[in-house]
Amino acid sequence: MTLQEKTLEVIRRLAEEYPDADCTLDYDEAWKLLVSVRLAAQCTDERVNIIVEKLFAKYPSIEALADASPEEIEAIVKPCGLGKSKARDISACMRMLRDDFGGKIPDQFDDLMKLPGVGRKSANLIMGDVFHKPAIVTDTHCIRLVNRIGLVDQIKEPKKVEMALWKIVPPEEGSDFCHRLVYHGRAVCTARTKPYCDKCCLKDICEKNGVQ
Repeated sequence: MTLQEKTLEVIRRLAEEYPDADCTLDYDEAWKLLVSVRLAAQCTDERVNIIVEKLFAKYPSIEALADASPEEIEAIVKPCGLGKSKARDISACMRMLRDDFGGKIPDQFDDLMKLPGVGRKSANLIMGDVFHKPAIVTDTHCIRLVNRIGLVDQIKEPKKVEMALWKIVPPEEGSDFCHRLVYHGRAVCTARTKPYCDKCCLKDICEKNGVQ
């Protein structure tokens, strides 16, 4: 089995296993996803979903959040950890959206990368989930699993993993594939416990099990 064939088989099996996999951050507007993604750094999506309810109730628009001070934002988002830096980034990001982008989320990757607090992972998530464009989100689950499975060879740096996956993952599959890796990483191919290889749908093609 070539690397390309293996990649397509992994994609197929995960699609069967997790047909409804989607972003686990709750949002109904693109800018809210942008805020939630920033808060999710070193914090669980479950906690973020709880915290943003209060944040968006008090500041229900880009303009309202842009007018809030970083200190006011920090008072609400502090339970997510790294409150000061996250609040500062969210404040600056909302102001840039208001002042430079007409209050709308840009649909170009390079423009998203200009926003304070937005890196490649966040930009790809927005591109895939909001604009339904090709995207590969290299979060910790993605990096861990593609290394274990053998789709990349001991690459840990997120951008390098992303670039490697672009070469083997069909563009239209990237976003859903990465969401399914998150689901699989939480349920089966875990990080903090021994992986549940016995119930893994990929066990017969996974490099971790000695399958090349």
